[in-house]
Amino acid sequence: MAVTKAFKGWKAEAVEFFEGLEADNSKAYWQEHKADYERLVLKPMQDLVADLAGEFGEGRIMRPYRDIRFSADKSPYKTNIAAEIGDVGYVSFSANGIGAGSGYWMMSNDQLDRYRRAVVADRTGGRLEDVVAELRKKGHGVTSHDMLKTSPRGYPKEHPRLELLRMKGIAAWHEWPVAAWMGTAKAEERVVGFLRDAGVLRDWLDTHVGPPAG
Repeated sequence: MAVTKAFKGWKAEAVEFFEGLEADNSKAYWQEHKADYERLVLKPMQDLVADLAGEFGEGRIMRPYRDIRFSADKSPYKTNIAAEIGDVGYVSFSANGIGAGSGYWMMSNDQLDRYRRAVVADRTGGRLEDVVAELRKKGHGVTSHDMLKTSPRGYPKEHPRLELLRMKGIAAWHEWPVAAWMGTAKAEERVVGFLRDAGVLRDWLDTHVGPPAG
């Protein structure tokens, strides 16, 4: 029996909401348009998270308010809506479109140590190299939040997998610019397709790096 999906996409008005918030990131704008946010932006994300829970785990939608305590930018509201999808990924929507990511974006010191050891080992490092190439061939990005300028201390400076060694985290990422299909169920199909593709990277990381110690 076919499973009924709740998510029907983000309509053009949701893009317009964020365009307005980018132009006027104020409490007055937020209060005036809060009902639009809840109907056009939040409700579709709630539906998407609910639809994905069966395959990827329970999700968590992030708060729309920025933490401005230590930021020079005092804009109070985020100009996107984002959610963690179980333990496997991340999805966001904004005036720029949809983004989805999956991997170990930030690694602790002990995770980095295990990651680097696995990268330099021929069997495990070669497999990661193949995984990255496969994801890129499918049109997904593979990136890091930060890169060392050279190889980590104690590792060869001319290692054949130097790009991977320089990474301080690794994740697959895909961005889709605003298009009409985002207002349909096709948006969910593309996010699901990405998360499934990225499963090979998550499996490698779970097997050879794992969670932080303690």
